[in-house]
Amino acid sequence: MTTPQGSPPPPPDAGQPSESGPYGYAPPPPPPPGYGAPGYGPPGYGYSQPMPSVPGYAQYALPQGPVGQIRPTGMIILLFLVTLGIWGLVYYFQVHEEIKRHSGEGLGGVLALVIAIVFGLINPFLLSNEVGQLYERRGQEKPVSALTALWFFPGIFILVGPFVWFVKTNNALNEYWQSLGQTRTTLV
Repeated sequence: MTTPQGSPPPPPDAGQPSESGPYGYAPPPPPPPGYGAPGYGPPGYGYSQPMPSVPGYAQYALPQGPVGQIRPTGMIILLFLVTLGIWGLVYYFQVHEEIKRHSGEGLGGVLALVIAIVFGLINPFLLSNEVGQLYERRGQEKPVSALTALWFFPGIFILVGPFVWFVKTNNALNEYWQSLGQTRTTLV
């Protein structure tokens, strides 16, 4: 079909390089020297080095699992006293298991329970440390750490030391869960 202005331009020869690309557009410029060589160019085109990371921030991108339960501090202390310390083992199992499911790190319930039974004085240090690590992974200041458990031992000799440790650690854990939207409280 011809138009009054003339006929369409003939297609370029397959063997001849064209000065313009299809439909009159200029071809892309040639790549710079070294493009596609290891360390240059976009990923997938010879880029062999991993993306550089910002020191100290890779830990904050960890996936988070389910949020744990809020446990009322006074009721847990009361259950601990009424059951002559057995509820403490249940508490250690539950809390460590929730932290492990949430962060993907930590002891987990079974190992924490074994440690609580065999090496009872170590578990307060471990729990306070894990609660502090939850905050640290989010880039916040740790309200409790392993040193907080010094209230437990040797604080046991002033009788109120373990209660101070428990209130500090449990409240820090409850505040962490609340900051993630948890409103439900439970004893079990």
